[in-house]
Amino acid sequence: MPYTHNPHPDDKSQLIRDHLYLVDIIARRMVTQVPSYMNKDDIKSAGMIGLLDAANKFDPAKNILFKTFAEYRIRGAILDEMRKLDWFSRTLRDKQNKIGRTIFDLELQLGRDPEDHEVAKAMNISLDEYRSMVGEVSHLGCVSLNETLDKSEEGRSFLDYLVDERPGSMPGANIEEQQLTKKVAEVLALLSEKERQVISLYYYEELTQKEIAEVLELTEGRISQLHSQALIKLKAKLDARLY
Repeated sequence: MPYTHNPHPDDKSQLIRDHLYLVDIIARRMVTQVPSYMNKDDIKSAGMIGLLDAANKFDPAKNILFKTFAEYRIRGAILDEMRKLDWFSRTLRDKQNKIGRTIFDLELQLGRDPEDHEVAKAMNISLDEYRSMVGEVSHLGCVSLNETLDKSEEGRSFLDYLVDERPGSMPGANIEEQQLTKKVAEVLALLSEKERQVISLYYYEELTQKEIAEVLELTEGRISQLHSQALIKLKAKLDARLY
């Protein structure tokens, strides 16, 4: 619920109780995208820290809904916990960047989105090796997309622009934000049909990868690969348009 006044100390407990559901929602979205040794309980614990931090630092005078502020803090706390676990190795980042660069270069050469086997060939590895590498770096894709894209107080991320930004949902959006939303839409349109379907079902419909596999009649492993590859492509394509 929106809060239109600065909460008193006692109100902070109410803020937390009213928004506990956000921790569950964000944990559910991220549970398949974090290291295997970080389970849902670990994610939720980190998310709770973010919610507590949001309740302590929330200032409604800045004209921000608590829900928006809390989502940013919860997500940030989970990412911070992942960083503390020293999971972000230079080797994985190098692999992610290599995949992204290869896909981008192939798009320029071919004038279309490259197939998996074409990316693998360009990287001088087998298709199985390529798909295994995509799986290895998929979590980095999630983290990169969760990092902030703009400098606003809300710290909005790529995924914030990906989720339910229908006309009329942001009547006060400024021109810069509208332009960024447009760039995100352009990038999404460049994904393959299957990748767009996975992204739409996962982030808009909030289906699990198992449920998406049933809808698209693919294996859960293939859905995971499509999701991972889509995140890597989105990051590479968006970086090329923003920087």
